[in-house]
Amino acid sequence: MGDVNAPDAVARAFRAERLRVLATVIRLTGDWELAEECVQDAFEAALLRWPADGVPRRPGAWLTTTARNRALDRLRRANVEAAKLQELAEAPDAGDDEWTDDRLRLIFTCCHPALTLDARVALTLQTVGGLTTEEIARAFLTSTATMAQRVVRAKRKIREAGIPYRVPPADLLPERLTGVLGVLYLLFNEGYSGRRELAGEAIRLGRLLARLMPTETEVRGLLALMLLQHARAAARTDRNGDLVPLDEQDRSRWDRTLIDEGRGLLTGTPTPYQLQAAIAACHAAAATAADTDWPRIACLYEQLAGLTGSPVVQLNRAVAVAMAEGPQAGLRLVDALAASGRLRGYHLLPATRADLLRRLDRRAEAATAYEQAIALAPTEVERRFLRHRHDEL
Repeated sequence: MGDVNAPDAVARAFRAERLRVLATVIRLTGDWELAEECVQDAFEAALLRWPADGVPRRPGAWLTTTARNRALDRLRRANVEAAKLQELAEAPDAGDDEWTDDRLRLIFTCCHPALTLDARVALTLQTVGGLTTEEIARAFLTSTATMAQRVVRAKRKIREAGIPYRVPPADLLPERLTGVLGVLYLLFNEGYSGRRELAGEAIRLGRLLARLMPTETEVRGLLALMLLQHARAAARTDRNGDLVPLDEQDRSRWDRTLIDEGRGLLTGTPTPYQLQAAIAACHAAAATAADTDWPRIACLYEQLAGLTGSPVVQLNRAVAVAMAEGPQAGLRLVDALAASGRLRGYHLLPATRADLLRRLDRRAEAATAYEQAIALAPTEVERRFLRHRHDEL
């Protein structure tokens, strides 16, 4: 009698083992497209054979061997040189340590700085995340054909430029790791702006990277930041889909499990993602908006601005200073930032200025600033929120 649970086992193996198997076969063959096709063949073979033969004791090893053998057959038919065929035929089954290295190699290759940022994002979602081209295109509001071209160009660039399939050496790791984390945080921010499936995928990939690089402080910091921010997702909009400001959110709807997980990743190290996560943790620790430790948040933003020089961080610090010392103190910082021209075209600059002017009862100036922010806001949800604030005046 066949194994009736085999289809469920194949589905579980796809979720748990696909990335490991794919990363290993890419390393063995050096051919991205061939590896993807052979891994797909291996899972199709599992759907046919496991119901009759039973689920193997080590599903990942079975799938890796099957995919490797399919690749070997394809390369033999293509008359690949004998040395490469011999190397592939004699490759041992991958152990856990080798798989870990392969997955890291794959992540760093997908996020290589020689690729455009759009290509890195698309390739990471498809190859590491396992999303289809259609799913990625839908998430980024573009056509399937356009997204498919991005992925094809990225793979061609890897092949033609000879981009090495490896974890960078120690002297290049900090710079390259920053790029990998930047891709993940870009994905998260896309999701945070409304496409929640991308935020969830960024967190899943962040957890994977944290398992693969458990001693890297900034990997833990980014994962903590994403978890702490995502914990507020259910409270960020009301039933009509309108934005709810942080100080007005129903904190009982915050996900305490995600908050606890995020806080457990904090190390106290003054690095960019750790500092941002520490700021998010301050908000999470406050039982009510009035309990928020704004002086500490302002101090953390000051440290972060010193590390990054980011004008967006400086704007956030101005908000924290306004909450800690009063709106006039915050407005001075915002006006100085506006005079610098560094955030020209950024809708949150006039939006922040409008809010501070409203709190100072300078209504006409606040209305003008809200109108500027509405014209610059990138989403309809944000425009609705700003119009509501404008109309309240």
